[in-house]
Amino acid sequence: MDQGRVMGIDFGMRHIGVALSDVLRITATGYETVDWNGRDVDKPVDRIAQIVKETGVTEIVLGKPSRTDGTKSESEMKAEAFGEHLEEVTGIKPFFRDERYTTVIASRMLHENNMNSKKQKKIIDRVAAEIILREYLESKR
Repeated sequence: MDQGRVMGIDFGMRHIGVALSDVLRITATGYETVDWNGRDVDKPVDRIAQIVKETGVTEIVLGKPSRTDGTKSESEMKAEAFGEHLEEVTGIKPFFRDERYTTVIASRMLHENNMNSKKQKKIIDRVAAEIILREYLESKR
């Protein structure tokens, strides 16, 4: 049986949502939104590496915005480069998962729970990361 927490990441050019599993890998919970300027990757990678170390993460699943036509978008290439840099710093090779609709699903979930758009903005990336992580955990059962 695998041990340690799994981290889910919703990659974005301004905000990166982070979610964590419990140590038994049953639940997924939004943890933090890491802000960045879309250029200097060191700051968000260093923060995520710090979370990995502090919380005992042993596996990372990183959302990759794939296109429906199968061609690679600039965002997908940036997510892959981000994953490579994250692996260099943490020593953990991330698993990539299609995350095309996670932000839309997260927005719907928050709207159904009567959360207004202004409040959604602060947590939507964490919720999207939680969805990516939950789907990954379920695929491993």
